[in-house]
Amino acid sequence: MPASTARSDVRAHRLEGQVVLVTGGARGQGASHAHRLAEEGATVWACDVRDDEGAALVSRLEAEGLDVRYRHLDVTDSAAWASVTAEVEAAHGRLDALVNNAGIVHVTPIEDEQRAAWDATLAVNVTGALLGVQACLPLLRSSEAGSVVNVASIFGVVGAPGYAAYCASKGALVALTKVAALELAADGIRVNAVVPGGVTTPMNEQEREGGVIPDTPLRRRAHVSEISAAVAFLVSGDASFVTGTELVVDGGYLSR
Repeated sequence: MPASTARSDVRAHRLEGQVVLVTGGARGQGASHAHRLAEEGATVWACDVRDDEGAALVSRLEAEGLDVRYRHLDVTDSAAWASVTAEVEAAHGRLDALVNNAGIVHVTPIEDEQRAAWDATLAVNVTGALLGVQACLPLLRSSEAGSVVNVASIFGVVGAPGYAAYCASKGALVALTKVAALELAADGIRVNAVVPGGVTTPMNEQEREGGVIPDTPLRRRAHVSEISAAVAFLVSGDASFVTGTELVVDGGYLSR
């Protein structure tokens, strides 16, 4: 059997039977994660506030024969989390993985930072992840191999001028990942972070020309599928002894 065929077969079955919830799943990285996880055999609940894009995503992926469901979810709303997890429980009785991908970017110098924008960035990027873990924990405990993947950023590890709120939120998300990994290990639940560098998505269209590319040794942004491959690995049994870590996918940015 050709090697390429063998790799394709592995991808088709690695997550067979798993149930995964992806936040921020309607477009960009989240849509790519939903696609990749479903390709590997998972039933994916893609959640977002962008309902039209979420419906379009489901139509596209269902046409490929993939099992993806869309639900409206504001990750900062505890009641919304309770509603979605109740649906997942009724349908499956468990959740195998939560991918906290929802995020927003806010750019302004510290001296011009406004409290409302600061609070909104932290609410989505880190509080939303906390609420997600809390809401999904009973279902993750019902899984034989529960896991959480938090999508952080290189700007949660190093600073970037103008990104005070974003850096603070992603740094907090990395710290939350480590604490959750320690606390949930006794339940057999793994918690890890993916740390992307520059990624080509609709969200970074506002970046200055080139963004992080000049400081990235591979001299380009990642394609969303390259981040999704890391997410799929961390969700899968191939990462069964990996918890509390940051998987950096940054084209060498942090190696400088």
